[in-house]
This record gives sequence, structure tokens and C-alpha cells, in this order.
Amino acid sequence: MIVDSAPLSEAIDARTVVTGLKADTKEEVFAELAQRLHDAGYIDSVDEFLKAIREREAQGATGIGEHVAIPHGRSDTVKRNGVAIAILDHEIEWESLDDTGAKVVVLFAVGADDEGSKRHLHLLSEFARKLAKANVVRDLLQATSQDQVIAALTK
Repeated sequence: MIVDSAPLSEAIDARTVVTGLKADTKEEVFAELAQRLHDAGYIDSVDEFLKAIREREAQGATGIGEHVAIPHGRSDTVKRNGVAIAILDHEIEWESLDDTGAKVVVLFAVGADDEGSKRHLHLLSEFARKLAKANVVRDLLQATSQDQVIAALTK
């Protein structure tokens, strides 16, 4: 096992991964992923979490380029840090560093306390390392199942 992939394999929950998502706006993506995080026990309130995501989005672009976006919400409604991943069925408009829209969205749920923020930074760094690899992004863009998404990020 590759040591640096262990945290990702533990952080990715199949219940919060969706492929082929039909969404036309960031709001629709956020609503779907927030609901999945709620249903899997990561957050208490979908509405409060969506408010936190919107506040963060207002601060600047969360698209990192190559059709990938990594938004997050930091809120007291987060019971435990987690991540929800959507592979969209088509590219949607998203502010990004390279002016591409998003087709892969990795949404982080972050607890409002300092410990939650520290854990988030570590996890964000792990995801950023993976998402910087062209083959990982290619595999994510082609993924049609939760297992393929998880495999792309943990191999």
C-alpha cells in the first residue's frame, strides 16, 4: 500500500460519491452533495451547511482548473469532517483558475473548530496532490461508478 494514499482511502465514503450527476448549476451540485453528507451523518443541517458553502464561494474561485472544483463549507453543523464527490454528466459553469467549468466537484465539510480546520488542511493537501496528476483527473472524468472514483483517488 502506498502510504500517502491511506488517508484518502479512509476519507472517501462511497455513500457521499455520485457519478453521472445531472446538474446545471453549482447550487444543484451543492444541494445534492450536502444531502448526501447529511444522510451519511457528517452534517446536522443541510440548510446551514449550504449557507456556509455560499459564504465561502463568495470569497473567490474554488475551481482549480482542468474541470475540477474543490469547494468547502466550514460550519458548526459539521459533526465530523468529510468529503463528498460528484462527477457530473456534463460541464457546468464554475469560476476557475483556467477558465474551464467544472465536471468533477470535491466538496469538503469542515468543522468550525481549530481541530476540524487542521484535519481539513491535511485532507485538502492530500486531494490537491492527487488532483494535480493528469491521469487521476482523466480517470475521474471517465468514472461511471463510485468504485471507479474511489480507485482513481486511492491508487
